[in-house]
Amino acid sequence: MFDAAPQRETLLEVNNIEVIYNHVILVLKGVSLSVPKGGITALLGGNGAGKTTTLKAISNLLHSERGEVTKGAISYRGERVQDMDPASLVKKGVIQVMEGRHCFEHLTIEENLLTGAYTRTDGGAAIRQDLEMVYSYFPRLKERRKSQAGYTSGGEQQMCAMGRALMSRPETILLDEPSMGLAPQLVEQIFEIVKAVNEGEGVTFLLAEQNTNVALRYAHYGYILESGRVVMDGPADALRENPDVKEFYLGMSDQGRKSFRDVRSYRRRKRWLA
Repeated sequence: MFDAAPQRETLLEVNNIEVIYNHVILVLKGVSLSVPKGGITALLGGNGAGKTTTLKAISNLLHSERGEVTKGAISYRGERVQDMDPASLVKKGVIQVMEGRHCFEHLTIEENLLTGAYTRTDGGAAIRQDLEMVYSYFPRLKERRKSQAGYTSGGEQQMCAMGRALMSRPETILLDEPSMGLAPQLVEQIFEIVKAVNEGEGVTFLLAEQNTNVALRYAHYGYILESGRVVMDGPADALRENPDVKEFYLGMSDQGRKSFRDVRSYRRRKRWLA
């Protein structure tokens, strides 16, 4: 459990952005958020809320899906970055771990990890040192380093994708749905690694996650998205205790656990969307 993070330098600033797909479909509607240096910030909400689109807007991966930021601004360390190509953003220290554990299936785990260092110019010795650093956080990957990635488990592929991002020596990682499709014990393991990397390497995280319960236990601050809008934000411990969050997102109320039918009814009467 974390207390709210102290005031820190803001690395990433998203200011009132709108995103449209195919020149027609409005997906994000005035989304604003800030990510402080050295923190874990959670972007929460159900499927279709706009979490992945927000991350892709930041990492400039929208154009491949015919999406674009049509209003607002995105800045990193005070510099406008929304028109920058993704590779240039990686060189600035921002990298996204995509939803769905994207690995090069025909490569080994270690070969996958080494592809993460393709933008680096600091030499083979430094890269080998960081490879050992990654193995220290993901000992399972060291055991499977010669295995073809396509034949490893879902949890191992998620670790591989995260380890590959670390090999770029990032300042900020955008982590999309790390718990998707994983068993509960593996979800806890992945979030423990996020916490360890955040504390041990000083890496800043912005993570999009449907599993509100787990995310709010590891994050310092959270934003809740509904239908492309930020409907609530605050320190993670405050969100955990908020009655609306507990009732709708955690399935709990002062009277105990709610049934799915009750939760669906609550969705229709949510006060913050009234």
